[in-house]
Amino acid sequence: MVDILVSEKMRETLYKKLEESRKKALLGGGPEAIEKQHQKGKMTARERIEYLLDNGTFTEIDMFVTHRSSEFGLDKKKAFGDGVVTGFGKIDGRKVFIVSQDFTFLGGSLGEMHAAKIVKTMQMALSVGAPIVFLNDSGGARIQEGVDSLKGYGDIFYMNVQASGVIPQIAAIMGPTAGGAVYSPALMDFILMTRKTSFMFITGPKVVKAAIGEEVDEFSLGGAEVHETKSGVASLVGEDDKEVLDLIKKLLGYLPSNNLQDPPYVETGDPPEREDRELDSIIPDDPLKPYDVKEVIERVFDRGSFLEIQPKWAPNAVVGFARLGGHVVGVVANQPAYLAGSLDIDSSDKIARFVRTLDAFNIPIVTLVDVPGFLPGTVQEHGGIIRHGAKILYAYSEATVPKLTVIMRKAYGGAYIAMSSRHLGADYVVAWPTAEIAVMGPEGAVEILYRKQIAQIKDPEKRKKYIDEIVKEYREKLATPYMAASRGYVDDIIFPRETRRKLYRALEVLRSKREVRVRTPPKKHGNMPV
Repeated sequence: MVDILVSEKMRETLYKKLEESRKKALLGGGPEAIEKQHQKGKMTARERIEYLLDNGTFTEIDMFVTHRSSEFGLDKKKAFGDGVVTGFGKIDGRKVFIVSQDFTFLGGSLGEMHAAKIVKTMQMALSVGAPIVFLNDSGGARIQEGVDSLKGYGDIFYMNVQASGVIPQIAAIMGPTAGGAVYSPALMDFILMTRKTSFMFITGPKVVKAAIGEEVDEFSLGGAEVHETKSGVASLVGEDDKEVLDLIKKLLGYLPSNNLQDPPYVETGDPPEREDRELDSIIPDDPLKPYDVKEVIERVFDRGSFLEIQPKWAPNAVVGFARLGGHVVGVVANQPAYLAGSLDIDSSDKIARFVRTLDAFNIPIVTLVDVPGFLPGTVQEHGGIIRHGAKILYAYSEATVPKLTVIMRKAYGGAYIAMSSRHLGADYVVAWPTAEIAVMGPEGAVEILYRKQIAQIKDPEKRKKYIDEIVKEYREKLATPYMAASRGYVDDIIFPRETRRKLYRALEVLRSKREVRVRTPPKKHGNMPV
């Protein structure tokens, strides 16, 4: 009887210890540190998880992990979880893995065990084929742990690469991210940032000043505005934690759980056969006059379904996700309202990266073309427009998902080829009657072809009249969709109002496309220009 009573008492003690340990783990760095986090306008690591995941679905792993270091006073600074919360749950009923760094303990710094937790979570996500979401809020490497911290980053980077193209990887920067910590997000598919509380940079303001004498603050160096407009590092930006977490939910709604699945279908209630006669007049009569391609996108795809990616970087190209008859597609478009829609270094990178992401995750590509060419000038040439532009050629040629192309107006020279032409493997190509497909624009072509004749006409008015006539003749004979259609390079010439219906019908057929490429000779992979 005594033994039984002792056993029950021991059990009660053990259960009480577990309960107390859990409560302690939930506090991270303690109540004061949590209050400081709130004062900065930031949620805690656990609050972010609770807001992001479906109610009651989070299962934590490695709650009681602690670091093993005793140097520089770390033996007196320990907390359950070691500055990061990891586990799995559901978003909109779909399983997802989560890593949420806890700034309340040692600034969310990454040490050996902190990294080990992250790597284990990544391995689990990869093994079951589920997306992984990182909520980054960390001061960087834990200096007190020395090379063990660096080893931890290396292990994470390796897993990022192993998971690349297999499961979606999304990073949300919700606080400081500096040094080696920026490279894990850079290896992922999408990076989101909070406008008011996040920044990313390789070297901070103090190091910058010491190294080159330049004075700059954290946000001017690597804040959200910098990365959404200048560097292109940020895919999306939200005003605060909650807005970024909402964007993550929305973004995941367009992505499959892994590369062997299709993205989720959603009934939008928008008739797939709908026609929009406003499209018939959207192209200006003046071929040099701009218009907003986003209006075309909104009219062609399911209403309200377009989610633009990198909207403020390289705005001469527009990329994003949309739905067509409820099915997810990726949209790539030239933007005539900026730089006339010409391709430059940044827009080439933007398009190529997005096309490869779509191809990795079985998402059909719809390309809307109105491109006068690659942007000329010494800045572009010296900056490497040749190798950057080649990325688009590589990405489209490599892609095996359904590729549908609409040539709306200008499609000149190498840019015509690059923008998902039949010659790069497009499956279905249509053109509007306003399309001009040629080696170059009529005006430039005439200046070359009729240079001698034009030079012989001295009277300015007669010269202008002559040029106008031969430009018109060139446009009618060569810069026309009928020439390309006669060669089979364009499958159909359609009224703009028919675009949605034509694309939907083609997508219905092409969704079952399976393209198997025989590699002769065998190769590990190609060598994409960088």
